[in-house]
Amino acid sequence: MIILAATPIGNLGDASARLVEALGTVPVVAAEDTRTTQRLLAALGVTHRPRLVALHDHNEKERASEIVELARDADVLLLSDAGMPTVSDPGYGVVAAAIAAGVGVTALPGPSAVLTALALSGLPTDRFAFEGFLPRKSGERRTVLRQLAAEARTMVFFDSPSRVAASLTDIAEVFGPDRRVALARELTKMYEEVLRGTAAEVAGQARDGIRGEVVLVVEGAPAREISFADAVAQVRAQVASGIRLKEAAVDVAAHTGHTRRDLYQAALASPDRHGDGASAGPN
Repeated sequence: MIILAATPIGNLGDASARLVEALGTVPVVAAEDTRTTQRLLAALGVTHRPRLVALHDHNEKERASEIVELARDADVLLLSDAGMPTVSDPGYGVVAAAIAAGVGVTALPGPSAVLTALALSGLPTDRFAFEGFLPRKSGERRTVLRQLAAEARTMVFFDSPSRVAASLTDIAEVFGPDRRVALARELTKMYEEVLRGTAAEVAGQARDGIRGEVVLVVEGAPAREISFADAVAQVRAQVASGIRLKEAAVDVAAHTGHTRRDLYQAALASPDRHGDGASAGPN
């Protein structure tokens, strides 16, 4: 089968006993960087030398079927450089191909920069959304942030230490300067640090320079007090402007707290609704 294995994100002591056992026995390892994997084997004292197959962003599409075929006859351990494969790292294409081919997939849990930063942030953890890397260019980044401005869940982003100050400035301008954030850097390492405060405050601190791996946790949008009737009216207004009913219900639900299904059904029952091909019902 395919075995997804989480590797340390900084502290080597976070390598699980199951990871060490697997590295010492599996015949094949598909690795994001084979040199990093060789260093990991040496650091963990693993003398077994499996066959190493490079699997990275540039070759995963071509290599996925090959790795799946290898997994029909023997276990294939799939590693990224740090953390869990498939989470902003290679692996998703292999997993999808394995499932389609009827090849088993399992995982060896372990370190996660996303969950570690979220837990340390001091922000709500009951509901959150992982948004991956923010765009490099400010215009594209602001477009993404505007799309997330009404997101009520805590958001987790990856970012570059050289860009995070600019990203925080954009967050302060799009979400508002008082939106709370936590900037976590060098998680599990000697110089681990978490900067907490408003987007404007942490942006100011980040301008002095940030080093190391960065994870940014951002507070969700505050709930808006809006009646169900007013929310339905917003849906109807969007439909009247040419937006499909399904899309309007999803959009209004995101910033009002009312469910998209209730909004959809109420707007659908409206005698003055506009035809928009919405009779198929919400997905």
